[in-house]
Amino acid sequence: MPTFIDQHPMNPLTEDQLRAAQRSPADEFGVTHHDILFSEPENKLYCVLDAPDREAIEKHHAKLGIRCDWIHEVESTRD
Repeated sequence: MPTFIDQHPMNPLTEDQLRAAQRSPADEFGVTHHDILFSEPENKLYCVLDAPDREAIEKHHAKLGIRCDWIHEVESTRD
């Protein structure tokens, strides 16, 4: 499955919500959280997600009323 990274404001999400999302199973769009990185003081959130395609990432965030500033498909050096 392709991996994506995106960036958007952290607000209105809380750290507790992010930790819960990290543990959640794939949603109805096939999106799972590989990692979530955030900076509360800078109101920045970076999601590393496994998803079938970019459209699934957009739908995943739209469900929460969030629009990503950018989304990029990426590869990892991890085995």
